[in-house]
Amino acid sequence: MTPPQRRRRYPSEEAVEPVPKPAGEGIGKRPPERLYVVAGPDGERADLDLVTLIVARADPPPSATPEQTAMLRLTTAPLSVAELSAYLNLPFSVVTVLLTEMLAAGLVQARAPIVRQALPDRSLLEAVMHGLQRL
Repeated sequence: MTPPQRRRRYPSEEAVEPVPKPAGEGIGKRPPERLYVVAGPDGERADLDLVTLIVARADPPPSATPEQTAMLRLTTAPLSVAELSAYLNLPFSVVTVLLTEMLAAGLVQARAPIVRQALPDRSLLEAVMHGLQRL
């Protein structure tokens, strides 16, 4: 038994060459920007960790870059820097540079994550749970 033959879209006798598009057409299909263009000059960076929570403090100004606008829209509720990096599909280093600029401008606020020691003791939570189960 032989496998089925694939049909060619264009027969070999009528090979069709792709027609080049004029400039300005297919703008949405242009190659992505280089990361150093997105991040700007590499200066001082804020002390941000992967789990640092970012919260927007203002609406995006008209002068904000598309990446900064996306960050401000995503951080209406607290998000970690790692989540922002994943949602925007940008490396952590680029996100920290952008966030440093936004922190200096007062557009976002960085908060430390909830420290594990600040949570109630597990034995206390178990005692409350057992007390509720007895009711």
